[in-house]
Amino acid sequence: MDLYAHDDAVRRKGFRILAGVDEAGRGPLAGPVVAAAVVLNPGFRVEGVRDSKKIPEKERQQLFWDIVAGAADIGIGISDSSEIDSINILNATKKAMYEAITSLALKPSMLLLDAITIPSVDITQTPIIKGDAKSASIAAASIIAKVVRDSIMKRYHSMYPVYNFHLNKGYATKAHIKCILDNGPCPIHRTTFQGVLDMKLPYNNF
Repeated sequence: MDLYAHDDAVRRKGFRILAGVDEAGRGPLAGPVVAAAVVLNPGFRVEGVRDSKKIPEKERQQLFWDIVAGAADIGIGISDSSEIDSINILNATKKAMYEAITSLALKPSMLLLDAITIPSVDITQTPIIKGDAKSASIAAASIIAKVVRDSIMKRYHSMYPVYNFHLNKGYATKAHIKCILDNGPCPIHRTTFQGVLDMKLPYNNF
C-alpha cells in the first residue's frame, strides 16, 4: 500500500495541512508513553517510512533524521509512569497526544490518528485502524515517538542499570521480569500494571 498516496488523497479533499499522530510505549511495565504529531510537506518522500515496530533500530534512526529534516512541523508529548499510574494508560496516552498536537506551530486542518480520537481538540479527526500501515503521516509519527522514547529509556538505563532498560525499553521480557523479581520495582515502573502489581514486591527507592 502506498502510504503517501493515502495522505495525498486526503489533501485533495481540502485538508491541506495533515498531522499524523501516534504513540510509543503503551504496553511496557516501565517508563513513559511518548506521542508525536508530524506534519509532512506534501512533496515529502522517503523510502521505508512504515510502522516503526517493523523497522530495525539502525534504519529507524536514519528515518528519524530524514523525517526531522523534511517535516513541516513536529510536536512531542510525554506522560510519565506516575501519570500513567494516576490516570490510566489510555488517558495518559490521550494526554500525551494532546500535548503533541497543541505544541505544533502549524494548526492542522486534519488529524490522522492510529485508532484513537482526542477530546478537547478543535480539529477534524480521522481515526484509522492500523493507521501506521496506511498513512505516511501516522507512520512518520510512530517513528518519531519510538525513537524519542527509546532515547529516554537509554537515559533511564544510566540511572537504573540493573534493569537493562537500554535493551528491553521497559517491555515485559523474561529478562526484565527477572530483574524486577531480583531487585524490586524502581521509580519508573508502572505500579498499576499487572506485571509489576502481581509481584507484590517492596518499592525500591534507589
